[in-house]
Amino acid sequence: MPPYILRSIAENGSKEQRSMALHVLSGDTTFRSLRAVPRFAAELIKKRPLAFMLAGDKQRTIFSANNAQALPGVIVRAEGSPATGDPAIDEAYDGLGLTYDFFWNVFNRNSIDDEGMPLNGTVHFGANYSNAFWDGQRMVFGDGDGELFNRFTISLDVIAHELAHGVTEDETQLIYSSQSGALNESVSDVFGSLVKQYALNQTAEGADWLIGAGLFTDRVQGVGGNPAVLRSMKEPGTGYDDPVLGRDPQPGHMDDFVNTFEDNGGVHINSGIPNKAFYLAATNIGGYAWEKAGRVWYETLLDSRLRSNDKFQRFAQLTVENAKRYKVEAEVCDAWTKVGISVPMII
Repeated sequence: MPPYILRSIAENGSKEQRSMALHVLSGDTTFRSLRAVPRFAAELIKKRPLAFMLAGDKQRTIFSANNAQALPGVIVRAEGSPATGDPAIDEAYDGLGLTYDFFWNVFNRNSIDDEGMPLNGTVHFGANYSNAFWDGQRMVFGDGDGELFNRFTISLDVIAHELAHGVTEDETQLIYSSQSGALNESVSDVFGSLVKQYALNQTAEGADWLIGAGLFTDRVQGVGGNPAVLRSMKEPGTGYDDPVLGRDPQPGHMDDFVNTFEDNGGVHINSGIPNKAFYLAATNIGGYAWEKAGRVWYETLLDSRLRSNDKFQRFAQLTVENAKRYKVEAEVCDAWTKVGISVPMII
């Protein structure tokens, strides 16, 4: 959950909503500090218990914190066990599985670390906790407050987004600040959207390109009569427009880049620019977005030339170079140009 949404709630919400937002913000300082120091987060991954798994085999364990904040909680569903009837438990289990399947089937990646890391999730975290996060070892989901937010297991792309932060931590460790941090967030949105599209068998043209659909309750106002969502990759800045949450501040072009010290230098805000570039690249290419555009972005994430502090320009250039092997460099170059980032095509 972007901190600027929570700050707006703390300023404009009811007494209960303000209390909820301040409570979440206080905890988020700790969790975001882990992401801001990626090498520490990567060490958490390396210190996980050893597991012996065959490549392609999922190993999921869902815990419940029972509305406390002690992690991981008690085991409520393990790999292969039947559905429980608790939506949060079953959605977390399914979401972890669908994300694993996507990375394995599309990129031949064996879990978050490509070494078969077990996927763990904790649900019912905290009392009315309105957020979800990856802490380096597991996914953690709050139940929402029921007024502004539904349960945080409800959106598959949010689950995949957070797990993708683990992939980034393992591979490139993009520094969680300013443009490199916005790239970090954008990469998670890209793979979050692709997991949803893969699960729904949607083409680039048929996808909604929305992040967090269903996460807000009906009380939160969207734009133009549409339901409110966290972000739109197709039209950044049109996710929501609400008296309590404020208006979605994401830009979709470098002309509107937001210079700010908040939100780790605008990592959730300016991610709208590379998000739009990916949407344009995927629709320029057509077909299933994970087959070419997604593969270009994934291979760029793994590219040894990508540095942890790289900015949009450098990332864009690497995507164009990686696009050559799929003969889509012109489509990728055009996408970046349309968001204000000029990338020369090297023949």
